Amino acid sequence: MSFTIAIIGRPNVGKSTLFNRLVGQKLALVDDAPGVTRDRREGEARLGDLRFTVIDTAGLDEGARGSLTARMQEQTETAIGLADALMFVIDARAGLTPNDRTFADYARRANKPVILLANKSEGKHGEIGAMESYALGLGEPIMISAEHGEGMGDLYEALRAVMPEAEDEAAGDEEIVDGEADMTRRPIRVAVVGRPNAGKSTLINRLLGEERLLTSAEAGTTRDSIAVEITWNDREFRVFDTAGLRRRSRIEEKLEKLSVADALRAIRFAEVVVLMTDVQNKFEEQDLRIADLIEREGRALVIAVNKWDLTEAKPGAISALRSEADHWLPQVKGAPLVAVSGLMGEGIDRLMRAIEDAYEVWNRRVPTAALNRWFEQAVNANPPPAVSGRRLKLNYITQAKARPPSFVLFCSRADAVPQSYLRYLVNSMREEFGLPGTPMRIALREKANPFAHKRKRPS
Repeated sequence: MSFTIAIIGRPNVGKSTLFNRLVGQKLALVDDAPGVTRDRREGEARLGDLRFTVIDTAGLDEGARGSLTARMQEQTETAIGLADALMFVIDARAGLTPNDRTFADYARRANKPVILLANKSEGKHGEIGAMESYALGLGEPIMISAEHGEGMGDLYEALRAVMPEAEDEAAGDEEIVDGEADMTRRPIRVAVVGRPNAGKSTLINRLLGEERLLTSAEAGTTRDSIAVEITWNDREFRVFDTAGLRRRSRIEEKLEKLSVADALRAIRFAEVVVLMTDVQNKFEEQDLRIADLIEREGRALVIAVNKWDLTEAKPGAISALRSEADHWLPQVKGAPLVAVSGLMGEGIDRLMRAIEDAYEVWNRRVPTAALNRWFEQAVNANPPPAVSGRRLKLNYITQAKARPPSFVLFCSRADAVPQSYLRYLVNSMREEFGLPGTPMRIALREKANPFAHKRKRPS
C-alpha cells in the first residue's frame, strides 16, 4: 500500500499549491481567498524517485459544532487518521500565529512523523518567519516556495528519512506495468454534474456509505472536483463530484469560475457522465445546456432525476419522464434515465446498472458486414435528396472507432449531404444496433475520382 502524507495547516498557507506541485498537475483550486479547499483530495505524488499518496486538506480552523467550518475540520482529522506522516505548513511571510501554535499541538498529539514546512520563504521576509517556526517544537523547518518550486531538494531529504525503504521508484514502476497489463479491469471514470444544489455530493456519499463529501442546503458547497473510488458488485468506479454549473451570465466571482472550469475538466476526463436534475425543477434550460455539452464532448450520458422521495408515486411517472427527456434531448435519444433519492438511497442499484450499460454501449463496435447490410437497407428505404438537381451517391460506411461510436461514410459531394439526412441515419442506426443515448459521430469522406487527373481530349 502506498505511503500516505497529509498536508495540514491553517487556511491560506499554500497547502493546495504544494499539493499541485507534488502531483505535477493543477488538480486543486488555488486562490488568494482563505478557505478555498473544503473536501479532502488525494493524489499520486512524485518527488525525485519517491512515490507516495498525498492528501490536500481544508485549513485547520475553529467553528461551531455542526457548522460547515467544523465539518471541514472533521475532514482534515479523517485525513490525519489515514496518513502515515504529516506535512505541517506555515506561512513564513506572515510569521507564527496563535492558530499555528494551537494546531502544532494537535499535530504532535497525532503521534506521527511531522515535517515542518515554512512556505513562501523566498526573500528576506520569508527567512524571518521560518526562524520563528522553531518555537513550535516540531524540529527544524524546511524553507520552501511551493509556487516557485524552491526547497524541493530539502523536502526530498526529509521525506526520504520518514518513508520506508520499500517505497522506491522500482516498486512504483511495477505497479504501473501491472496497471497497463490489465486495462480491461481499470475503474470506469464517472463524473456527476448538474446545477447547484441538485444533490450530487449527497448521492456520492450514499454510494460510499460514509460522509466523505461535505453537503449543505446552501448552494455552492462543493468547489473542487473530488475523485473517490467506489466498488459496486465487484466492478470498480472512479467517481468525480463536481461543483454546480450555473448559467455563464450568472458566474461573476473568480472562485466560481475556477470551480466551473474544474467541473468541465472532469467531464472531459470522464467516460460516463451522470446528469443530476431535481425532480421539482427538471429539464430546465441549464440542464439542457449541460446535456448538450456532454454530447459535444462525446461522453456516455445517464440522467438521474434526484429527490424522487419528495414526489407522490403515480403510475406511469417514469414513462412520462422518459418521453419528456427524449423530447428535450433528441441528440441523445434513449439515454438511460433513473429516478433516485440520494438522501434515502432509492434507485442506487438501478443507477449503477445504468452507468455500466451506458459504458458498454459507448464502447460498442458494430461489425462492418452488418453495418453495410443495414446501410443498404436504410438508403433504399429513404434515399438521400437530390441537391441542385444532382443525385448524391452514398457508397459505404465503416466504424472508425468507439468511445463514442464514430463512423466514416464514403460518398460523393460530402459538403452537400444535409444534416437532416445524417440524423436519419443516426436514429436508424440506434434502433438497429441497440445504441440508445450514446453520442454518435458520422464523418463524411469523398471517394477519389479516378478520372480527375485525365485531361479532356480536344474536339
